[in-house]
Amino acid sequence: MKANASDEDVEGEREVAMTTNEETGDVDARATSSALERALYLVATPIGNLGDVTVRALDVLGRCDCVLAEDTRRTAVLFAHYGIKTPLVSYHAHNEGQRREWLVGRLLAGEALAVVSDAGMPTVSDPGMDLARAASAAGVKVVPVPGPSAVLAALAGAALPTDEFTFIGFPPAKSIARAKRLKSFARVRSTLVMFVPPHKLVGTLEDALAAFGDRRCSVCRELTKVHEEFWRSTLSEAKTEFERRAPRGEITLVIEGAAEGADVRADDDDAEGDSAPSASTIEGALRGLLQTGVSPSEASRTVAKDLGIRRRDTYSLAQRVAEQLKK
Repeated sequence: MKANASDEDVEGEREVAMTTNEETGDVDARATSSALERALYLVATPIGNLGDVTVRALDVLGRCDCVLAEDTRRTAVLFAHYGIKTPLVSYHAHNEGQRREWLVGRLLAGEALAVVSDAGMPTVSDPGMDLARAASAAGVKVVPVPGPSAVLAALAGAALPTDEFTFIGFPPAKSIARAKRLKSFARVRSTLVMFVPPHKLVGTLEDALAAFGDRRCSVCRELTKVHEEFWRSTLSEAKTEFERRAPRGEITLVIEGAAEGADVRADDDDAEGDSAPSASTIEGALRGLLQTGVSPSEASRTVAKDLGIRRRDTYSLAQRVAEQLKK
């Protein structure tokens, strides 16, 4: 412990004290001398590599009264790896409204609750904000426990400017809405960061190319995992590349911001006149789904719904792509 430490410093060090079982290597996050303060803790968890979790996160997860998990099965893997025994409660976008009052009641009764998403920081394009807002309104302390972030990991590895960036989250699923959303950022000079499902990547690249022109970009795939990839080039080359090989895994797309004085193609007022998604957009979406093992029928139904087009416009193409993938 550092010399001349303040009481606050000492308390902080005591709260993150950890012990390790010499036989199993498990971290005993409950082996500390102080109880957690009543609060709602927003705890970042690994986005891939389990070794990226922080000591403080393990301490909070091990000592709180329960952990609210987006998918308890995913969180159970992390808990098993580190020997954490804290009870898990399912908490996700489909039940957060139903459980809000009950959970705020537990907080007001003096409990310490932690929220985790499947990966990264809860509340950032993940569940948690609804409860955090309700807890704060009820006078309960809300404590972020920062850690792994797909946004920051992608920015760090994208080789694009990092002094200023704009996080878009998940662009709309349907092509027309997505094109309109991207065009609204056409004149933004900061680097753009967004999450893109693999079967939406080609369509998103196509819409970005139409909205921004041919800017530099980085397709950041499977961050911190075994097959991590930073594919760096331009939007047009990225579109060609991922039409050739359908992307897999979780993707964070980073795009260069508008240059000062640049001729921006997009016109904010013309978005309503956007045409239907192109054939390459439809095919790219179908190919991405078919490579995950879904049937042509299911792929055509999903893509038709996502892109706002008729299923009969996707079914025959889905069958042809499926036949190509068999060869």
